[in-house]
Amino acid sequence: QVQLAESGGGSVQAGGSLRLSCSVSYWKNCMGWFRQAPGKEREGVAAIFVGGAETYYADSVKGRFTVTQDVSKKTLFLQMNSLKPEDTATYFCAASRMTGGCGLGSRYYGYYGRGTMVTVSS
Repeated sequence: QVQLAESGGGSVQAGGSLRLSCSVSYWKNCMGWFRQAPGKEREGVAAIFVGGAETYYADSVKGRFTVTQDVSKKTLFLQMNSLKPEDTATYFCAASRMTGGCGLGSRYYGYYGRGTMVTVSS
């Protein structure tokens, strides 16, 4: 069983930045970040595969968010810059369930953290 714990959420004004962290009990080749806004479905926003050889971003965050990892510390990061009110959501980190492939789709993941709330005010 993989355990994940997010931190770093909070409230920020539009244009500001936040850095989310995710502590992972067992590292997987494919790690990702998802978010879910009130009344909306959960969506993948960023993913990182095989030590950073490949990264994936949703179009809505491309150029503003950066996913990185420190495998030695079993920690996943999401740097979020130029935040917009529409980025307001609960953010979850995720780990793949099995080897093979990576991306923003939930089919790649079997483990999720409890989430951390991000609120961006205009």
